[in-house]
Amino acid sequence: MKESKAESRDLSEVVSIIAPGMKVVGDCSSDGIVRIEGRVEGLIKAAKSVVVGKEGVVKGDIETQDLIVAGRVSGTITAQSRVELQSSCHVEGDIRSRRIKLDEGGRVDGRLHMGADVSRTESQQAALQRARAAPPPPGAASPKAPTKSSLQRTSRADS
Repeated sequence: MKESKAESRDLSEVVSIIAPGMKVVGDCSSDGIVRIEGRVEGLIKAAKSVVVGKEGVVKGDIETQDLIVAGRVSGTITAQSRVELQSSCHVEGDIRSRRIKLDEGGRVDGRLHMGADVSRTESQQAALQRARAAPPPPGAASPKAPTKSSLQRTSRADS
C-alpha cells in the first residue's frame, strides 16, 4: 500500500495555529512549529519553533528550538538556539537561550541568560556557582603549582 503525500510528510514541517479569537487552556506540544495569534494558558513545547504573533498572548512557559515574539508572554522562555524579540513584544519572565535579539521598543521584565548550556534550571545554576565558590573541604589536597626548589629536589632525586 502506498503512503499518501500527507502521511509521508515530515512532522517538523507541520504548523499548528492558535488562531485569533481562540483560547487554549492547558499544555500544548508539537513536533513542528506552533504559531500563536490567539491566547494560550499553559506550557508550550515545540520541537522546531514557536511564533507569538502581535495579538498573541501566552501565560505559561515556552520550550523550543527557536522563538519569535511579537505579542505578550508571561512565563519562562527556554530556546535551545535563538530568541527574537520584536519591537511590539512584552515578555514578563526569564529568557534562556544561546542567542537573543531584542528590537528597539521591545520590553523584557526578567533576566536574560545567554550561553551554550541553556537547559540548566535556575537551581542547578545556583548550585554550580556555590560549588565553584566554596573552599575545599578540610584535609583535601589543594592543587599547588610546583616551586623552583621542589622541581630541583625532584630532578636531583631522578639523577
